[in-house]
Formats: sequence, C-alpha cells, structure tokens
Amino acid sequence: MAVVNVNASLVALGPNSSASLSPTIPCSKRVQISATKKRGLSALEKINLCERSVDLVDEEENGAVLEESSETLLYSFSPLSLLLFSALPGATSVTSVLRPFVELVKSWNLPEWLVHWGHPGNMAVVLFAMGGYGTYLGFRIRFSDDVEERAKAKDLHPKLLGGMFFFFALGATGGVTSLLTSDKPIFQSPHAVTGFIGLALLTIQTLLPALFEGNPGLRNVHGILGSGIMTLFVVHAALGLQLGLTY
Repeated sequence: MAVVNVNASLVALGPNSSASLSPTIPCSKRVQISATKKRGLSALEKINLCERSVDLVDEEENGAVLEESSETLLYSFSPLSLLLFSALPGATSVTSVLRPFVELVKSWNLPEWLVHWGHPGNMAVVLFAMGGYGTYLGFRIRFSDDVEERAKAKDLHPKLLGGMFFFFALGATGGVTSLLTSDKPIFQSPHAVTGFIGLALLTIQTLLPALFEGNPGLRNVHGILGSGIMTLFVVHAALGLQLGLTY
C-alpha cells in the first residue's frame, strides 16, 4: 500500500483502490472520479492532474488581476499658476492705486452688463479688426508681387498693430477695473498671465523693425513672432470669455 502526503493529509491508495482524492485538496476544477477510473489513471497522475488544474486557475486569476490593474492614470500640470508669482505685479498695490477710480466708476451706476462685458467687447474688436487686418497686411508685405499694394501695406501695417498695442495696454487697465468694480480678485487667472506675456512680446515685436537694416534675417523672426502673438491673444480671448462666464 502506497501512502501519499497531500496538504499534510494522508491518503491511502492501493493499486486497485477506488478511493477518491481527499476533498481537502485545493482543486477548483475537480477531476471527475468516474472519468479517472475509466482512464485508469494512477494516484500520482491524479494528483499531478489536479495540481495542473490549480496552476491553470491561478494563471487565469493572475491574468485577470493584471487586466484590472492595467488602467493608465494621466496627470496634467499647468505652469500658469507659477508664472503668477514671477510675471505679475502685486495685486494689492495695483488695487490700492486704482481704488479711487474704481469708486468713481461705481458711483456712475452703469448697467451691470456694460461693466461686465464692456472690456471683452472692446478688446475683441481691437484683436480681430486691428490685429487681424494688420497681420494680413504683414503677410502681403512679404508675399505680394504688387509694388503699390506692398507700399500701402508697409504704411498701414505698423499703424494698425501699433494701435492694437496701445489699446491692449489701455484695455488691461479696463479689465482690472471691471474686476475690481465687481469685487473680484485680480491677477489670479490664466487670462491675466497670457495678457501680460502678450504685451511683453508685443513690446519686443515693436522694436524689431528698427533692426531690419543691420540684420535682414530678423524679418523672418518678426513674421513668425507676430503670428505667435496673434495666436496667443486668441487663446487670451478664449480664457477671458471663460473668466467672464464664471461670475
């Protein structure tokens, strides 16, 4: 008589014994004893078959765990909040300087919609009328074969974009005043950050034409930078609209 130790349990199995495996054997896919009798499997073969079935179940469970844990988590990071500390002046100082003017505007009892949307409306006109047409003229200067057209574009292009720069700088004061009049915090949004960055880039863009004679390659820089600035201000306008809809 052979004695086999399975999970610390003794199972006595004889050559012709019809004894089945102990029910304590961990086998999720149990081997049918009647089938094993017909196949004439030995006791050792029955144990190996059970162990293989257990391994298959473990592999399936491990595969299911791997599938469940394969979820990908995406994290985003925006540097705009960090730029607030380096690019913008102190909100408290600006608020103190503009406080008398803000109180004056409040005393006018202007319609709420005008205070709320007056700045966005004016800036949209400046951006798309002066900035958009001025940008178009800049491309005509570069690519037009008509001498007369290029001459007119060279005359009007700097005037339009210079005016856009002036009204944007003035409009920044209007935007801050609008927020303070509505008792909202200033310099705490991506709209403010992109506005300051855009004005800084416009300052550089304004100075570049004075250097064209000594370095003609700057014309390409001027065109690329101008296109980038216009794209930035379109994003700036979208962020402003988002800000306006929050209060």
